[in-house]
Amino acid sequence: MMTNRLLASFLFMNAIGLPAASFEAKEQPMAVRAPQSSSVHGSIFGWIAGQSELASIERANEWLNSPPLTPAALRGKVILVSFWTYTCINWMRVQPYLRAWGEKYKGQGLVVIGVHSPEFRFERNIDNVRREVKALGVEYPVAVDSEGAIWRGFNNNYWPAFYFIDAQGYVRDQHFGEGSYEQSEMIIRRLLAEAGAQGIGSELVSVDAGGLEAAADKANLKSPENYVGYKRTQGFVSPGGAVRNKLHLYEAPAQLQLNEWALAGGWTMGSDGASLKEPNGNITYRFHARDLHLVMGPASPGTSVKFRVLIDGQPPGRSHGLDVDEQGNGTVSEQRLFQLIRQQGPITDRQFEIIFLTPGAEVFCFTFG
Repeated sequence: MMTNRLLASFLFMNAIGLPAASFEAKEQPMAVRAPQSSSVHGSIFGWIAGQSELASIERANEWLNSPPLTPAALRGKVILVSFWTYTCINWMRVQPYLRAWGEKYKGQGLVVIGVHSPEFRFERNIDNVRREVKALGVEYPVAVDSEGAIWRGFNNNYWPAFYFIDAQGYVRDQHFGEGSYEQSEMIIRRLLAEAGAQGIGSELVSVDAGGLEAAADKANLKSPENYVGYKRTQGFVSPGGAVRNKLHLYEAPAQLQLNEWALAGGWTMGSDGASLKEPNGNITYRFHARDLHLVMGPASPGTSVKFRVLIDGQPPGRSHGLDVDEQGNGTVSEQRLFQLIRQQGPITDRQFEIIFLTPGAEVFCFTFG
C-alpha cells in the first residue's frame, strides 16, 4: 500500500510500471484507471496522514444525495472516500461493495462519500453526473469535483481509489483498484471499533453482482483498456495512421491482429476521442475478453445516433451487451459507457465492428472485462 504523498506515489508508480499522474484544473486529468490486474492495499507506512485531505471536500462544486458535508459535521464518523468517474468500468465493479458497506455499517457510524472527479470533459456537466448517479444506483453522498480540487487535496492518481478516514479525521489507509474487498472491510471494521462502535458483528458482506457491476472475467481478459484519441491510443492500424484534428476519410484493413483497431469513413480524430462527420462510419477492433464496452455519446446534446454491432461479421445474438439487442441494434443518446458485448461460452479472439448509421457520434474509450 502506498500513501498518496508525492514520494510514495512515485514509488508505487514505478513498482507497477505506470506514469505518475496529476489533475490540472480545467484540463482533462492525466490520471489512470487502476490496472485491472493490480490491487494495492495496506497501511500507510505505519504512520497516520494529516487532516488536510478531508478538509478538501469543502471545495466541492456541488453535492448530490446530501446537503454539503464538512469535516466538522463528520467529526466522530468513520469515513470511506471513494474517487470515481461515471464512465469507469473498474469503479462500476467496486460499486456493489460500496453500497453493501454503506448499508451494513451506517448504524455503526460509517459514512461513504463518493467524489466524482471527471476524466472526460462531458463528465464535468452536472446534469450528466446527476443522471448517472441515479442510473447507476448511487445513493450515498456525492461531492461533485469537476475542477479537481478534492482530487488534488488527496493527491490522488486513480479511479477507483478508496481512502479510509478515522473518527478524528485522519487518513489511516487507502486502496487503489478492484479487489481486496475483505481487507477493505476489515479496515472499516477496525476503525469503527476504535471509535467505540457497538454491534459490528462478525460476518462480512456478501455481494452477488450482475450487469455492468459483475466482476471481470480475468482468466480470459487479454485486451487492455484503449483510448480512441491520438494522445493515448495504441494499436491503431488504419492506413496512413491518425490524421490529427482534421476530417479524414479512413479505411480499415481486412485483417486485424489482437488488440489492433481501425476507423472507416469520415472521422475527425482529436486528442481525447474521435467524432463521425458522415453516416455509415465504423470502428473495427480485434479483442479477447468476455465483455466489450465503449464510452461514447452524441456530439450534440439532445440528439441520438443509431448504430449496429457485429462479431466476426454477424449479429451478436446471445452475446449482445446490455445496450444492444440480439441483432446488434442500439441507440446512443447520452454520453456514457455502453456495454456492447457480453460473450456467452468459450472466449476466443473475435473481431468487433460498430457501424454508426447516422453522423454525429463521438467515441472515447474501449474497456473490457
